[in-house]
Amino acid sequence: MAERRVNVGWAEGLHARPASIFVRAATAAGVPVTIAKAGGTPVNAASMLAVLGLGAQGGEEIVLASDAEGADAALDRLAKLVADGLEELPETV
Repeated sequence: MAERRVNVGWAEGLHARPASIFVRAATAAGVPVTIAKAGGTPVNAASMLAVLGLGAQGGEEIVLASDAEGADAALDRLAKLVADGLEELPETV
C-alpha cells in the first residue's frame, strides 16, 4: 500500500473550503484514496462528510493511502496540495 504522511498546510485545517478543495482533488485522482489522522481510522478521501468528520487541524499530521495502480503519483499530488495549503491542485506535480 502506498502511503504519504503530511502536515496540514491550511491554517484553518481541513474545514469547509480547504476540505472541498481536497475532496475535489481526491475525486479527480482517479484512484481510491483514504485519509486519516496519524494513528486514526482511515476514511474515504472523496467523501466531504468523512473528511470534515476527521476534524484535522492546521499543522496536524494526516496519512493519505491507496493500494491502487498509479497510487504513487496521485498521493504525491494530494500530499503537495495538503502540505502547501494550495487553493487548487497543481497541474505540473
